[in-house]
Amino acid sequence: MAIGIDPTVDFAFKKMLGSPEHSRVTIHFLNAVLGGVSRITHVEILNPILDQEGEDDKLSILDVKAQDDLGRWFNIEMQTANQPGLRQRLAYYAASLYVGQMHLGDDYHDLRPAISICVIDALLFPGVPDLHLDFRLRNGRHDLVLTDDLQVHFLELPKYNHVHLPAGATALEKWAYFFRNASRMTPEEIGRLLADPVFLEAAGVLEMIAQSPQEREMYEARLKFERDQNWRIKAAKDEGRAEGRAEGHAEGRAEGIERGEYAGQIRLLQRLLGTPESTSSELADLDVAELSRLATQLQAQLRARS
Repeated sequence: MAIGIDPTVDFAFKKMLGSPEHSRVTIHFLNAVLGGVSRITHVEILNPILDQEGEDDKLSILDVKAQDDLGRWFNIEMQTANQPGLRQRLAYYAASLYVGQMHLGDDYHDLRPAISICVIDALLFPGVPDLHLDFRLRNGRHDLVLTDDLQVHFLELPKYNHVHLPAGATALEKWAYFFRNASRMTPEEIGRLLADPVFLEAAGVLEMIAQSPQEREMYEARLKFERDQNWRIKAAKDEGRAEGRAEGHAEGRAEGIERGEYAGQIRLLQRLLGTPESTSSELADLDVAELSRLATQLQAQLRARS
């Protein structure tokens, strides 16, 4: 029987990559993302997942914070949508891990790399085919590296669309295949196809979620939350487009349609957030760029509500 637990749901993602008792899985994933010759052999999970004590309790933060045996700091997270401000937030997390290492009397050369890794089931950079994108501080003209101490990595899952795992697949490609297909496979199929004990261990974590009533309930709650948030954002956009078409056609120009779309999104998002709705005159004073920024900010606020 298929496992039936999607590893891209953040609760399952953290159980799999953020459990001290399954650090082998975390180590394998990090080595697959980072590559290179400096292989990680030990990792400490700094914020292991906490169980709920009651049904009204909120889950702990579902990102994974870790440190490896080379002293490098990691923030690992799963995203199912291209959220407004995602790139800036990941850069901020990496910078926070970096700055947070400094204490009175410390030297700058003691700082260790801080690395944000985001697995995302959406396209951030559709113009390039690369599954894995690695961002660091460097000069673009001469490709000079200032430092590798700040890194942001993206693994864009939609770019991996192989139905069957190709021969000679890299460790990172195997992880992409696992994220996209594990829920529809049995542990035996995963172990046979991916041919690495670590994927069988990762599948075992998902299977434990499926078999535990409490963990299954927490998984389903997160899955419903993600779907509801995505639906609210889509509803706001759809309502905005409808209003925009009506207002734009009345004005007889394309700009009116665009302004109306943003106005509709803004009003619905404000209703969902429980904040006062902007009046037509207030929105009329904003240009299209300002309306776009306001809609993006409201979307970020709604997604931040957990």
